[in-house]
Amino acid sequence: VQLQASGGGLVQAGGSLRLSCKASGRTFVNYAMGWFRQAPGKGREFVGTINWSGGTYYADSVKGRFTISRDNGENTVYLQMNSLKPEDTAVYSCAAAGGRWVVPPRKEYEYDVWGQGTLVTVSS
Repeated sequence: VQLQASGGGLVQAGGSLRLSCKASGRTFVNYAMGWFRQAPGKGREFVGTINWSGGTYYADSVKGRFTISRDNGENTVYLQMNSLKPEDTAVYSCAAAGGRWVVPPRKEYEYDVWGQGTLVTVSS
């Protein structure tokens, strides 16, 4: 599978953005999909993940503000980001972990395929 992320941009604090990650291939449903981010000068951190059946898990820093969903018919996973804060500024990347995970994976090493990032900038 190959991944293509899009939807980043500049938004004011308190605003919203929706990121998309389109996957190629016919076995999308057999992958858990995750979102990670890397802020300037910092390491990559987990944002959230969704398994094949729609089960989700989020980092505490985004819980209640971000929502992950997937459309298996369109081979696409979404990251809806609301109430954005300047500290959400980062390059956001999607990733795929093969297998029908019961508990969605949260560690980088659990993911097999990575897409390119899309930059989200939140101004104060």
